[in-house]
Amino acid sequence: MQMPYDHMIQENISLQPYNTFGIDARARYLAPFDTVDAIEEALRFSQRQGITGQLTLGGGSNILLTGDIDGLVLKNEITGITIVHQDADHVYVRAGAGENWHRFVLHCIEQGFAGIENLSLIPGNVGASPMQNIGAYGVEIKDVFHELQAYHVRDRVVEKFTAEDCAFGYRDSVFKNKYRDQFIILDVTYRLNKKPVFNTSYGAIAQELEKMQVQELTIRAVSDAVIRIRSSKLPDPKETGNAGSFFKNPVVAEQQFDDLKTRYPEMPSFRAEGGVKIPAGWLIEQCGWKGYRKGDAGCYPKQALVLVNYGHASGREILQLSNDIIASVQQRFGITLEREVNVI
Repeated sequence: MQMPYDHMIQENISLQPYNTFGIDARARYLAPFDTVDAIEEALRFSQRQGITGQLTLGGGSNILLTGDIDGLVLKNEITGITIVHQDADHVYVRAGAGENWHRFVLHCIEQGFAGIENLSLIPGNVGASPMQNIGAYGVEIKDVFHELQAYHVRDRVVEKFTAEDCAFGYRDSVFKNKYRDQFIILDVTYRLNKKPVFNTSYGAIAQELEKMQVQELTIRAVSDAVIRIRSSKLPDPKETGNAGSFFKNPVVAEQQFDDLKTRYPEMPSFRAEGGVKIPAGWLIEQCGWKGYRKGDAGCYPKQALVLVNYGHASGREILQLSNDIIASVQQRFGITLEREVNVI
């Protein structure tokens, strides 16, 4: 006889182990799931309890909890990696949304599937990759995305999304705005290359490969270089609470950039769709925040784009620090920074 799902649901649980910022917020109920049936059981349970709304957690790597969750938190534990199709040039790999992202990248590298090696060591799970359109070192998820399946919470049906349906933008998709909190991503299928197309021009990858004395370029070597670069400037969430880059790099109009460049000739920039992209980390550093600390909330000394919890900072303290940074960058440069992290 199958045990009722209710016994899986925990009450009044700390979410500290489930978010990389290490914020000690509590959930009224925490329900793990690894199937659609389990999601539906959890939703029926919340209806019986008179709870409206729910929060879905994956790896907890891109959220800032600013208070307790007086409701249901669903924890995505759907795993599994399968090849669903292949042709002469590509292999289509489906991964459960609860798979750890970095482990998935390493699995693909071992199999010789190319395209996501530049996205090594990004914290979080597979399900967050299309939600955020994660990107690093010249590669974004939209470049390798094929389709995903997601569960519609209200209609209780599973729907498929193509790249067009996802409306990918810079660290953005329909799941962050139009469909926010309406869908639970179940799995994602990526179109990876059988023959690698190397992308080593962005950031310090080429220099790192040289330092590593790499004779023959491989996807493993690119991944190793990215891991070394990220490890050297970003804190390990297991040691220092953080969610990686807290802010998006702002894109400004050509005219505004030209005006700023006259006042700040050393300002770094990149060409981008819709204008010129300016590194947010540089703007924050110019305002004197790099290495700043108040209590246990701080701005990482090696990378100003990363806000950190040194131990017992509350989500509200981290949020206040981010507000202060946004205000100072706005005052000095006339640029409004946007948070990449989801504030809850």
